[in-house]
Amino acid sequence: MAALLRFLNPEVGMISPRTRERMVAGLRSAGITDERVLAVMAQVPRHLFVAEALASRAYEPVSLPIGWGQTISQPLIVARMLSAVLAAGSPRRVLEIGTGSGYQTALLAALGMEVFSIERVEGLYLATQELLRHLEVPRLRLRLGDGSRGWEENAPFDAIIFTAAVPCALPPLFHQLLAGGCLLMPQAGRAEEQRLKCYRWNGQDAEEEDLGECRFVPLLPGTVNQKDQIGV
Repeated sequence: MAALLRFLNPEVGMISPRTRERMVAGLRSAGITDERVLAVMAQVPRHLFVAEALASRAYEPVSLPIGWGQTISQPLIVARMLSAVLAAGSPRRVLEIGTGSGYQTALLAALGMEVFSIERVEGLYLATQELLRHLEVPRLRLRLGDGSRGWEENAPFDAIIFTAAVPCALPPLFHQLLAGGCLLMPQAGRAEEQRLKCYRWNGQDAEEEDLGECRFVPLLPGTVNQKDQIGV
C-alpha cells in the first residue's frame, strides 16, 4: 500500500478522510469484516473517480454514472467483491474485465496485487488511464479490448473479476485461472435478475458460491472508439 504515493497523501482531493471513515463504518454494519478491504477503502479517495459535480455523493451507498453509459458500483458491492477475491488468501495477479472508473482497479493495486485490466470503451479507457497514471497506481497494466475473451497472453491469474453482468451463455475463463483461483462475475438471469457468483477453481472443477443480488451494466462484446456515439 505504501507504493500508492498520491493515494496516501492527505492533501489529495478536497473531501475529508472522515467522510471515508463514515463509509467504512457503514460497510462494517453491512457485514464486511475483512480488515484489508476496509483499510484500503478508507484510504483510496472514491470522489476522485467520479465527475466533480457528483463528488459530494461519492461516499453514499449508491452507484453513480461515470459517463459513456457506465457506472461506478456502490461501495458495498465493491467491498463484497474484494472480500471474495481475498477469501482464499492473498492473490498475486488479477485480471479485471471492465476497468470503468478505475476505482476498483486502484483498490486491487492497493491490496498489493498486480492488476491487468481491460476496458472496451476507448474514451473511458483513455480518461481512466490518465487518472491512474496521475495517481501513480503501481503494478498496473491497462488494455483497450474485448474483455469477454480474457487476456490469454498474460494468463494464468489468481483471480478474474468481471465488473459487468455476464450472460449465462458466456464460456467461463477457467483456463486462464490458476488452480485455487476464483472467477467472480455478476451473472444475468431471468427477468433482469442478476446474482453475484464466485467460482472457486481447483484445476478441474469449480465450486459455486452465490454472493447475493447485484445490479451491473451488461457485458457487451467488441470495443467502442471515441467517434462512436455513446452518451457521456
